[in-house]
Amino acid sequence: MTQSSTDFGSRTAKIERTTSESSVSVEINLNGTGASNIDTSVPFYDHMLTALSKHSLIDMNIKCTGDTHIDVHHTVEDTAIVLGEALKQALGDKKGIRRFGQATVPLDEALASAVVDISGRPYLVHGGEPEGFEFHLIGGHFTGSMVRHLFEAFAYHAGICLHINVLGGRDPHHIAEAEFKALARALREAVESDPRHNDIPSTKGAL
Repeated sequence: MTQSSTDFGSRTAKIERTTSESSVSVEINLNGTGASNIDTSVPFYDHMLTALSKHSLIDMNIKCTGDTHIDVHHTVEDTAIVLGEALKQALGDKKGIRRFGQATVPLDEALASAVVDISGRPYLVHGGEPEGFEFHLIGGHFTGSMVRHLFEAFAYHAGICLHINVLGGRDPHHIAEAEFKALARALREAVESDPRHNDIPSTKGAL
């Protein structure tokens, strides 16, 4: 893996990662406006990551090429890994952030909740997707089981505690998109600067 210029003062990061299964480049700006340029070669995943950027206000430039002739699994997972690493790097020492964020977001009949703690301790609690969701091919490529898997990879490599719960829904596209948008809004709150303090939001003095 190669890493290039990172400026914690401006809360940006760029990370590149190449393996025999994929080549990923992720560049983010936590002080952005939600602008994005996403190309993972998995159309539904591009749609979800574009929504994540838009509603978190995190600018994202993401490019991935991988062995999608085998399966989209490696491309989706590896992109989530690098995105998590970029978030962790861009946060720096986490001084002045709100740390916690939560959101409940509807999409038509679907409703999803996300709670984020920028804790430095990776953890995922994920549930509520209807029976059979994990087997559904969304957009013809993206297996429903990948939603939980990519959230797990993202949370682990970002060093965040993430709780996502589907509260209702029928259409797999709507369910997945509600989850991504809930995560986006929770992240937006958690990484925002808190005007009431500029220290590390932890009694331990470190996150």
